Amino acid sequence: MLELEHGFRVVDVHTRLDPDAEDVATHGRALSPERLEREMHQAGVVHAVVAPSGHERDESYLRSNNAVARLSVDRPFSAFARLDGPRDPSPTTGARLRNLTASRTEHHTSPGDVERYAYDDRFHGFVLDPAADGLPDEDILDMLDNVGLPVVVQGSPAFPPSTAAETVLGRSFPVVLTSFGGFPLDDDRMRAALDLLDRYDDLYLDTSAVRYRSLLERGLLEHPDRILFGSGAPTIHPNVAVMELLTLDVSEDAMTRAFSKNPARVIPSLAPGGQ
Repeated sequence: MLELEHGFRVVDVHTRLDPDAEDVATHGRALSPERLEREMHQAGVVHAVVAPSGHERDESYLRSNNAVARLSVDRPFSAFARLDGPRDPSPTTGARLRNLTASRTEHHTSPGDVERYAYDDRFHGFVLDPAADGLPDEDILDMLDNVGLPVVVQGSPAFPPSTAAETVLGRSFPVVLTSFGGFPLDDDRMRAALDLLDRYDDLYLDTSAVRYRSLLERGLLEHPDRILFGSGAPTIHPNVAVMELLTLDVSEDAMTRAFSKNPARVIPSLAPGGQ
């Protein structure tokens, strides 16, 4: 694929890395660090947040997190630790009842794990994918409050913006809700996430897989300081994600904010010379 030439400094708040992937993907669209770096270069992305791809629920993310941190050394990557938990995020009465007795097992992230990640200078934040990994309990969320690092939260049908508001928003740590909370292609959830920006000062939305130009433009025009570029790689090629913003009918200043200024404010390691 041809390299993009756009003149913007672009940083990416949403990519995944499979530490076990070879240069040719072996697990769907899993990418090796070398290939991810090449694709970023093709798109003109100078730095990206990376976190482990998902795995079976009964496995700990400790090894994957440490592998991603190791693979980020001497690369334009900021490693984020992926966390899991015992609670069912589904907005149903049954899930709420089950969560009353849910407790961490050996493979779940503990408050001590969060603290160690936070004070390990290889990590710059955290990732939650409650639909895939379960929702952490209150002790974990309290520790995230204490350490104050940004948390990227995967939106999905099983974890819509309304559930994010009930569980992780309103705390002291910044939350970046991926795909405007509406992946895949859920217009109503994207609009609901945009509405939440009026209520939560520490909520940000990333642009990954937001295919509706009207919603991207609305976000950039109404909330110019709260929209962050995210590609969603490897599911989406960074070239495609960058082009979706470049073709919008918004000002150059709005693009500059989304591509670099806003992400660097929320995640300092993405700023020039930030690592």
